[in-house]
Amino acid sequence: MFDAELGFVNRVLRRHGVTERDLPDLCQETFLVVHRRLPEFEGRSSVRSWIYSIAVRVAASQRRKAHVRRERLDVTLPEPSMAPLELATAEQNQLLLRVEAALASTPSERREVFVLYELEGLTMREVAEALAVPENTALSRLYRAREDVRAYVARCERVTPRAAGGTR
Repeated sequence: MFDAELGFVNRVLRRHGVTERDLPDLCQETFLVVHRRLPEFEGRSSVRSWIYSIAVRVAASQRRKAHVRRERLDVTLPEPSMAPLELATAEQNQLLLRVEAALASTPSERREVFVLYELEGLTMREVAEALAVPENTALSRLYRAREDVRAYVARCERVTPRAAGGTR
């Protein structure tokens, strides 16, 4: 299970504000919690959505501890880490960067649904379970997040016209 979910946990932690230097420790902490709580797992949700909820709580705990220690968390978004998608062309990579930027300006409850469903490939049921919301709420958030991403990409297209018609 560790090898299969390591990349997923790393991406979840990064998206929830964990700095690069803390990532290995918090990833290990997440899997320690998973291992310790595995006997309690009842199978009412998928293992991946269960691990997601644990990783989110580990990241939140880290943010609280940083506040108490008066540390400044890294507020910059991580580089896109969409390895499972393995995008092939430069144009697709540009679009992915725009999607990441659009998600940065999208409210977190919508962003989480979009990332889990569209980028991580969880089913809508798993997304709803991971976020502890009704499935219709998750669907609504996904719809709104897609609108946010489309609007952002459209704004980018208007501001930065394609090179074919521009001057050098």
